[in-house]
Amino acid sequence: MIKSYCKINLSLRIIKKLNNGLHDIQSNSVLINLYDEIKIKIIKKKYDVITFNGKFKKDVNIKKNSIMNTLKLLRSEDLIKKDRFYKILINKKIPVYSGLGGGSSNAAFLIKHFVKKNNIKKKLGIFTHKLGSDLRLFFYNQSFQKSLKTVVKYKNKYKLYFVIVYPNVKCSTKLIYSKVRKFSDTSKINFVKINHESRFIELIKKEKNDLEMISSSIYPSIKKIISLLSLQEGCYMSRMTGSGSACYGMFQSQKLAKLGIKKIKKKFPKYWATVTKTI
Repeated sequence: MIKSYCKINLSLRIIKKLNNGLHDIQSNSVLINLYDEIKIKIIKKKYDVITFNGKFKKDVNIKKNSIMNTLKLLRSEDLIKKDRFYKILINKKIPVYSGLGGGSSNAAFLIKHFVKKNNIKKKLGIFTHKLGSDLRLFFYNQSFQKSLKTVVKYKNKYKLYFVIVYPNVKCSTKLIYSKVRKFSDTSKINFVKINHESRFIELIKKEKNDLEMISSSIYPSIKKIISLLSLQEGCYMSRMTGSGSACYGMFQSQKLAKLGIKKIKKKFPKYWATVTKTI
């Protein structure tokens, strides 16, 4: 069984719009121990059998998804045999259209399963071009994305605790990015070389997610969640991840995160929420 971990954007700066329609960004990201479960088995059929189950299976497009796209790409690049087919079962535990990168994670961890490390490095440009630019984030547990095409692993490893809240709202990344009108300067801080966790947290707290205002203007529940998280004891900061709609609070300890989630669930009983930490 493959654990397909999701990510949290601790910060997200939109630098500029590129000629190809994409946006250049800077981001600090960490993988957390919330994951989809993927099981793979070779079958004798002449086609792949892909099945989704779990809490968020209903939100997945069964006719076009990252698993299908990844298998198609791996075959076209001769990285898996063209005449070999698979039964793949995905237990969807990561909310879909949430900014947690579940689809990209599934693609990345499938690639890691089938492709040798050296070949991943050689083909990474092709993978990201075909499957999505945020794919790069899932090859590092904790990283600073200096630009759309450059992701660097932190020298230090941080143990961070989170409460994640998903307001059952599906955010379209394309829609949110289409509404970007203001851009940020590139960060002058080299997050890769920070040595102390306290210093790292201090600097991350000063950052922001440039998409947060856009998403929360469309979906007011985002703003309400972020505000309530920020009021909880031991919460360093609260923010939206990616283009939303999932939000998180970063806490001083797992114990305080567990206390915080109780109050969140009391206030928003219909929202999905969990306590998690960096891997």
